[in-house]
Amino acid sequence: MVETAQQENSMGQLDIRPIAGALGAEIHGIDLSQELDDETIAEVRQALLDHLVIFFRGQDITPARHLDFARRFGEIVEYPLVKGLEGYPEIMTVVKLEHEKVNFGGLWHSDTTYLEQPPLGSILLARELPPFGGDTLFANMYLAYETLSDGMKALLGPLKGVSTSNLQRVSDTRSERMKDAAKVTPREVLTATHPVVRTHPETNRKALYVNGAHTCRFDGMTEEESAPLLAYLYAHQTRPEFTCRFRWEPGSIAFWDNRCTQHNPINDYHGHKRVMHRITIAGDTPE
Repeated sequence: MVETAQQENSMGQLDIRPIAGALGAEIHGIDLSQELDDETIAEVRQALLDHLVIFFRGQDITPARHLDFARRFGEIVEYPLVKGLEGYPEIMTVVKLEHEKVNFGGLWHSDTTYLEQPPLGSILLARELPPFGGDTLFANMYLAYETLSDGMKALLGPLKGVSTSNLQRVSDTRSERMKDAAKVTPREVLTATHPVVRTHPETNRKALYVNGAHTCRFDGMTEEESAPLLAYLYAHQTRPEFTCRFRWEPGSIAFWDNRCTQHNPINDYHGHKRVMHRITIAGDTPE
């Protein structure tokens, strides 16, 4: 997959450098503060499909340019639970302050799978970083599915997973932001049911589509009945050989495909502030 992507890029404008065997590539030779032509946007989109998560470094862009770039890939959707940046409601501020011990979304997950149409992906920009720590891990859900046994694939094929917005393990990571920026009341719960194995609408590859933050059970089963198999899948899908790790710098950007990846921001910088701006791009109904 990597060799093909590099060969295809040899005729293009961008310098695309894979960072790990499973997924992830840095893109150099691009300035996102400038308006990009259609050919360049097409190259970026293909790089996203090839590598699942792509990274840019040294990007000095305004919130308006951040939005302009994101809109080239689809409709922008607001995060459903927490208010956005003042003046830019489509931009969510992902922040951990010096006195806080919990980081937002600090566990392996796919974004907002409790929505009927979860996002295509997100574009996350580093605004203020701790002096060390705060890396983000990403995992390849194509590999998570493809490395299962034929028997397990046959078992999972017809199953659907129920996702909910209020599982305690993820609610705890939002607690600080929900105190002052909540868009919903604590009683409001968002729920959606999706295939456990989804087919990517652009690549037609199958990906494992359950996650420990939001999937609570299999449709038609109780949480107790579902728990053993889900626990196995959560451990399997984040095996080290399925992952990459990104070390942030000021002006770094990560753009991930939420349809075939999971991510996990590491909470190892207590006593320091970390501020990120995230824009989410609308997706489709998983099939």
